[in-house]
Amino acid sequence: MKKIILIAILVNFILTNFAYSAAGNGAGSSKVKNYYDKASYLIKRAKKLEKKGKIEKAQKRYEKALKYLIKSNEKKPGKPDTLNYLGFALRKLEKFEEAEKYYLEGLNIEPNHPGINEYLGELYIQTNRIELAKERLETIKNCNCEEYEELKELIKNN
Repeated sequence: MKKIILIAILVNFILTNFAYSAAGNGAGSSKVKNYYDKASYLIKRAKKLEKKGKIEKAQKRYEKALKYLIKSNEKKPGKPDTLNYLGFALRKLEKFEEAEKYYLEGLNIEPNHPGINEYLGELYIQTNRIELAKERLETIKNCNCEEYEELKELIKNN
């Protein structure tokens, strides 16, 4: 009898904790603590949705991520990773001029940031400025990183 009660208590505990974390905040697990982390989670989800061809759902995630990123940038301005994702979300929402401003702001702080250089290069490709994309590639040529390889491939295919 004691084993049955113990099992019932254990099952109740597990189900209670599962329900609590599932309720969450809509942007991941209860471990997500700040605006940047919430936005980062949403952007990763949006990228996966895009790969599956679920563009409308991805767009909604980018819009929500953008709101969190704006709050993050207000709370802790000038962080290159935040500026990078601000540019990324805006670019995905086809707000190219705004996106470019955030990318350039990030590069003013950290000129060799691989992510910003890659994504700004992608923006330049999208807006038919291949020569500027090649400049971004040149900036990160020694980083030995996937950002370099991905941008190099995009330039090659355009």
